[in-house]
Amino acid sequence: MLISPAFAQATDVALQQSSVSGSILQLVLIFVIFYFLLIRPQQKKIKQHEIMLNAIKKGDMVITGGGIYAKVIDADDPIDLTVEIAPNIIVKANRGTIREVIDEKALAEAKKELKTKKAANSNKSKK
Repeated sequence: MLISPAFAQATDVALQQSSVSGSILQLVLIFVIFYFLLIRPQQKKIKQHEIMLNAIKKGDMVITGGGIYAKVIDADDPIDLTVEIAPNIIVKANRGTIREVIDEKALAEAKKELKTKKAANSNKSKK
C-alpha cells in the first residue's frame, strides 16, 4: 500500500500543468474581453474622426480642441486649415486639433433654445 515516489512526482507535474493552462486561459479570456470592450470601440472612434477630418471643406464651422468656434477659410492643405475665429482674425490650425464639425443651422437653433431657456429662468426668478 505504499505509493512509489515516481507516482507521487507524476501527480505533482500534472497539477502544475493544469494550473498553468488554466492561468493562460484566464489571461486570454481577459484580453478578449478588453479587446471587445475597450480597444475595438476606440479604433472605430479614431477611424470616424479621421474620416470627419478628411471631409472638412471650405465654409464648414468647426470646434478646435481648445474649444474655439471657427469657420474654415481654406482646406486645401492636407495638414493645416486656415480658419477665421473672429471677423478679420484668420489663423492656421492643424487638422488633428479639430474636435468636431458643426452644422451652422444646428448651432443657430441651439443658441436660440439657450436664449429661450435663459428668458424662462429669469421670468421664474422674478416671480
